[in-house]
Amino acid sequence: MKIKMILPALTEAKSPYWRPIKYSLFPPLGLATLAAYCNAEDEIELQDEHVEVLNLDDEPQLVVIQVYITNAFRAYALADHYRNKGAYVCLGGLHVSSLPDEALPYADSIFIGPAEDTFPQFLKDFRKGDAKRVYVNSKRDIEGIPPVRRDLIKRHLYLVPNSIVVSRGCPHHCSFCYKDAFFEGGKSFYTQRVDAALAEIDRLPGKHLYFLDDHLLGNYKFASALFEGMKGMNRVFQGASTIDAILRGDLIEKAAMAGLRSVFVGFETLNEANLHQSNKKQNLGKDYQSAIERLHSLGIMINGSFVFGLDDDDKDVFSRTVDWAVQNALTTATFHILTPYPGTALFKTMEQQGRLLHRNWDQYDTRQVVYKTVGLSAEELKKGYDWSYKSFYSWSNIMKASLQHENIKHKIKHFTYAGGWKKFEPLWNFIIKTKGLNGMLPLLEAILSKVNNRGKEVATPFPAIA
Repeated sequence: MKIKMILPALTEAKSPYWRPIKYSLFPPLGLATLAAYCNAEDEIELQDEHVEVLNLDDEPQLVVIQVYITNAFRAYALADHYRNKGAYVCLGGLHVSSLPDEALPYADSIFIGPAEDTFPQFLKDFRKGDAKRVYVNSKRDIEGIPPVRRDLIKRHLYLVPNSIVVSRGCPHHCSFCYKDAFFEGGKSFYTQRVDAALAEIDRLPGKHLYFLDDHLLGNYKFASALFEGMKGMNRVFQGASTIDAILRGDLIEKAAMAGLRSVFVGFETLNEANLHQSNKKQNLGKDYQSAIERLHSLGIMINGSFVFGLDDDDKDVFSRTVDWAVQNALTTATFHILTPYPGTALFKTMEQQGRLLHRNWDQYDTRQVVYKTVGLSAEELKKGYDWSYKSFYSWSNIMKASLQHENIKHKIKHFTYAGGWKKFEPLWNFIIKTKGLNGMLPLLEAILSKVNNRGKEVATPFPAIA
């Protein structure tokens, strides 16, 4: 059987905010994971529209499309295209799980929730000519999943091709988190077997790993065993964690010993009332400063995430946040405008309050205001968001943040890392167009080495997404 799997480009791929390097960092694994359930004789093509032009002249029998909110309309158009050609089209992903009734008219079958149990069943049904219209996840277990079909991934199109996922979901439930709808009705956080995760790591070439897990440190027992098993593998890796996990116990030290060199942290807001509004319990009462100092002492770079537009934000929130991030030497920062995704508690609340401005999903990209604001006007919020990126990544603030470190080598590495990520866009674009991106990884690992407070150098990966 000829199968086509597609990750359509997000709307921002066609907008002024498009940064090719941001979407060429690592390969998403959702579709490659599902492909592992297909038969060996199936002819499978997987295309990621962020890094390649889609071939729409082919004639697959089965098309599987992964849908996020800002690629939903593109996904529906692709579904129509292939259905008109006689293909059987399946839609799944976060947006389909949030709004199945919207997605269903565009598909022959849809998948609600994680598909590790439903996709294999669908394939059996489809081969018998008895496929159902709707498949709903009921089993939350990835202990026995087959290895990801990495042979389908075009590694040369990505800077860091060794992306990996060893868990699903997150143990926390922030009101604005898009993932809650996806994991509704069952376990919201679960992991692979440690030996299976280590085996997956072992078959990846090179040194660098990019963990795409929402919370790599979310299960102490699993993560501790994973990091213990990774010691001696000579890996460097990036991942995501919470303030709570960084401050609790010795897990972050174990991660550093295993090779963690860069971590994504959801600070989100410096305002306690906003933390309550967001149900960000894992941040409440936590000492951000202590977490940052702990990470820096271990030689771990920080990509801080912040959300603007929460109800207690005022006109000074942008300068306060940027100043705080610079003074605390965050290497990179990701700013967002609060976005009420369908299926979240935030969406339901704003819908009940009549605060949603529209349902044009193309604009639900965390860069535009799509709800009635409180405390800030929509214009002030958008202007402040844009200013924050420009200010944080100004040469003066990159320098100022670099100088917060005590060690001279740490200062240099910070400056190089942050500047290289945001200030050389034309160079990155040229490297991408000439298909030389993947060849930059060894050089980046060597140049962007990390140092701890004692000045000892260890290799680091490229910065987390900002």
